[in-house]
Amino acid sequence: MAYRTGFERFRRHGEAFFIVSPSLPILMVANAEVLSHIATHREKFPKWTTPYAILRQFGGENVITSEGQVWRMHRKVTSASFNERNAAVIFREAIVQTQGMLRTWMGPTGVRKETLHTVDGDTMRLALNIIGYVGFGLRLLWPGQTLPAGSDPRLVKYASLEAPAGHKMSFADTMAGLMENIMLLLLAPKWLLRALPSKRTRLAADAYEDYVKYMDEMMEEKMEEARKGDGADEGMDLMGHLVQTTYKAGQGGSGDNGRSRTVLNREEIISNAFIMFVAGHETTANVLHFAMVQLATNPAAQRRLQRDLDELVGTSDPASWDYGTLLNPLMASMAGACMYETMRILPPVTEMPKTVTVDQPVDMDGRRYVVPKDTVVSMVAVSAHHNPRYWPHAESRATRGQDDLRDFKPERWFQTSASGAGGATDMAGADAGDYGGYEGPDTSPQLFRPERGAYIPFSDGARSCLGRRIAQVEMVAALAVVFREHSLELAVDEWASEEETAAMGRDGLREVYGRAQQKSLWTMRQARNLLTLKLHGGVHVPLRVVRRGGERFVGWMEDS
Repeated sequence: MAYRTGFERFRRHGEAFFIVSPSLPILMVANAEVLSHIATHREKFPKWTTPYAILRQFGGENVITSEGQVWRMHRKVTSASFNERNAAVIFREAIVQTQGMLRTWMGPTGVRKETLHTVDGDTMRLALNIIGYVGFGLRLLWPGQTLPAGSDPRLVKYASLEAPAGHKMSFADTMAGLMENIMLLLLAPKWLLRALPSKRTRLAADAYEDYVKYMDEMMEEKMEEARKGDGADEGMDLMGHLVQTTYKAGQGGSGDNGRSRTVLNREEIISNAFIMFVAGHETTANVLHFAMVQLATNPAAQRRLQRDLDELVGTSDPASWDYGTLLNPLMASMAGACMYETMRILPPVTEMPKTVTVDQPVDMDGRRYVVPKDTVVSMVAVSAHHNPRYWPHAESRATRGQDDLRDFKPERWFQTSASGAGGATDMAGADAGDYGGYEGPDTSPQLFRPERGAYIPFSDGARSCLGRRIAQVEMVAALAVVFREHSLELAVDEWASEEETAAMGRDGLREVYGRAQQKSLWTMRQARNLLTLKLHGGVHVPLRVVRRGGERFVGWMEDS
């Protein structure tokens, strides 16, 4: 509902309003001042964990499902891997894996004529391959790739595109099956999935069983590495880090100044591994998919992105790109603006629930209000992102009579911030603990800086997403690799054949592409939020990938 309605409900009722029922009062918020206050006062507005309890079935308590002291322990242990050193590893691996995706798209000839109907699945595999390597020490492959001769048999097992002994599915297919059927697996008993006469439910059950086996085997392998004193040479290797910490504690190891280490048990390690797999590839993949579709739908934005890339990287080999010197310029370029704008319109999580255990005062626009105890507070990110109070806007070119805040317009990020360096906020009493992870801003300081609380695709405060920095690094690197030498266009197969399109003049091409643009915009509005915001049920936007210079449409068309 929040994604479908945008800011409309708040336009009618105000930037913070209650939905009241006999059992559960809900405070809906799209006001930046209130959102910032809630997010940065975690003890007064703890996470409402009830909706997330269902995620414990993949092992036990984890950094998403917990709150209070339990959450602090999980956050402390899992945050150690989220640092700038590993962000650099993410950057390199994103380049390698995006090149693998492009080779899959273009085929052996380097010229693809067929329409792409798999971009959503391909970005999912891209993100899985990246998190598999840097987070778990796995080298996952694209079709047609092979591991070097003499590779560790354990790596071969996970990388194989065929099911290894003892499994029904390859690791990549297992994760794809798990993500595609996650709601079935969370809501239905596993025996029922087996009993139902449905191919999909049996696939879901197979994926779940194989996932549990893979996680158990991975745990044993990481424990063996810990006993031998081995470990990944680089990368986050989150599971390896958690296992190493637990093993050393079990051997009588201690932390700094002789204090006992904070450790997780086996079930908690597996549960956090599941969360990192989901959060580490589902959300990033969806944003990348949406960004590519938006750029194909908006030719002028795509051309400006390519001009920026020409200035930043030219014809240099992506293997030579240096994280330290290139990342910040990329973030401050059209690549960063396209990423930020996609997350503004289509944030991976549209709402974030909090609660209050005692009456809590909040200030909004110079007045003080009291949020009653036992209220659920919904931080409606997608509506705050569409609040005209905080964002540069004009009349929409797609929907006459409305503002353009639901339109993809990355150029708005190059406008001057009305609020200076992100706007002022009263931080008195805000969380001051070190919760680990990246502590910098969510947007480039060289671009538009919305008021704090107005842009929260990763939430804010102590409970902000641990992986927000590495997600941004991954996305901006992937966009740079794809659009450095290639262009994406909407497929027009539904309205004209290849021969008909080739015979058209510019007026005919403009008309047929306009139809594809309208269909793309309609399709994107069908996105739904289950675990994350994405297209479901096989709904997709078909695309065409070409080398730059071979464009049929986006090389000259303006946005509709």
